[in-house]
Amino acid sequence: MRIIGGRHRGRKLRFPAGSDIRPTPDRVRETLFNWLQPRIVGARVLDLFSGSGALALESVSRGAAAAICVERDRRAAAAIESLAREWDASGIEVFAADALDWLARPVGAFDIVFLDPPYDAGVLGAAAAALVAHARLAPGARVFVESRARDALPALPEGWKRLRSGRAGEVGYHLYAT
Repeated sequence: MRIIGGRHRGRKLRFPAGSDIRPTPDRVRETLFNWLQPRIVGARVLDLFSGSGALALESVSRGAAAAICVERDRRAAAAIESLAREWDASGIEVFAADALDWLARPVGAFDIVFLDPPYDAGVLGAAAAALVAHARLAPGARVFVESRARDALPALPEGWKRLRSGRAGEVGYHLYAT
């Protein structure tokens, strides 16, 4: 896997062997960042359930002002930090923490949120609700939701408007406006 666009284009992503990380496929990332192109420059980004950190790293590569990664697996979080330092990707902050616990911290609001929890964790709906309950979404924020394509999405917060959707193999992905 590589960064697709921006100043870090072509750089390889690395993550710990033996981990349960399921990186967002290149094809999905390319589509997603085409959708986000008008909003990414200068954005404050939150990558919950970061895994490989691909979405945050791609965001910063394409001009996001800051990206926060929240990943429970300490080895994966350390790998994201290592890549950010190696690439001199300023603006990336990594937290090795449970995403739902982390959202309760006073961290401000985000312009773009990537919400891609492990498919079988059953926390997608709770994470979406926590974003709203803890006021983590800036006015007009965009939320990218990724799930197993064959699974129905849980109830998402009232007022979220689906802008776009797609499917790539087993991956279903959606972009919402808040």
